[in-house]
Amino acid sequence: MGEGLLLLVLVLGLALVFDFINGFHDAANAIATVVSTGVLPIRTAVLLAGVLNFAGAIAGTAVAKTIASGFADPGDVTQAVVLAALIGASTWNLITWWYGIPSSSSHALIGALAGAVAVHAGLGRFNWKTLVEKVLVPLVVSPLFGFVLAFVVMLTMLWIIRALKPKPQHVQRGSRVMQLLSASAMAFAHGSNDAQKSMGIMTLALTSFITLGGGAALPAWMAPHGKDVPTWVVLACAAAIGLGTMAGGERIIKTMGTKIIKITPLQGFAAETSGASTILLGSQLGIPLSTTHCINACIMGVGAVKRLSAVRWGVAGSIVMAWVLTIPAAAAIAGISMVLLDVVF
Repeated sequence: MGEGLLLLVLVLGLALVFDFINGFHDAANAIATVVSTGVLPIRTAVLLAGVLNFAGAIAGTAVAKTIASGFADPGDVTQAVVLAALIGASTWNLITWWYGIPSSSSHALIGALAGAVAVHAGLGRFNWKTLVEKVLVPLVVSPLFGFVLAFVVMLTMLWIIRALKPKPQHVQRGSRVMQLLSASAMAFAHGSNDAQKSMGIMTLALTSFITLGGGAALPAWMAPHGKDVPTWVVLACAAAIGLGTMAGGERIIKTMGTKIIKITPLQGFAAETSGASTILLGSQLGIPLSTTHCINACIMGVGAVKRLSAVRWGVAGSIVMAWVLTIPAAAAIAGISMVLLDVVF
């Protein structure tokens, strides 16, 4: 096996490791509320989320195409660049996972790619316009949209309950059933957006390998055709994120499910329905959203219906700080990795 092909295999393997890490880091977002409200025990919820993450991951490739071709020219993206990006994103993910901070794997990967490309090919070779339009603007808009949508959904549910005046036990039972459905939708939405980031980075690595003259070494079934994501990449990433989800994420579940605000099943339903709707919209538009940002904002939105003081803004503030730091921190780690890899390769 040639050195170039060996490096490609290493990059593809690390991309799947990143996807697996994404599973146990981010997929907790999809089930934190259903666990914290006691609707499902944590292991059952994790297994359910794993299956639905897999199903969501094979539902489309619009986000993967954005990652594969929207941020940098494949001619500027060597295997070492992709390797540095994956090292940067994975390192930041593990740091935030260790401290129980729900940061964004999506933004970590894109920030790391920016850092690696900038160091290797120059600042002007990364598509900063796409970063602004597809990442930074949605970074602000999607949590705001989720917050408002969750606030409206929660308020509407309360109005309906007051109008119908059902017995409390019926409300409780119905809320638990609805939250089970909404948590399932959230897990599916997470897979539909987050697994596609790894699909995109793997497709970018394959396209770069072909562009730089290594195409003859690839079997036909492995190579991308145009902007299409190879089927084997879709299935491999779907399996990796599903298995990663099943590996768990209790640290972040505790932060999201109990530290931001103590929620009821009805609030959980409103938050998850709003979060899933926001993320699925992003997946359809090819926008790599952060599940973390969306569900956190939705949890805050349902809490604000009760009263603004119900939200523990100190914890929320530390989470927002992690959001702000993610892109530059991952970019810095990837940039340092790129300097070291340029010496080696």
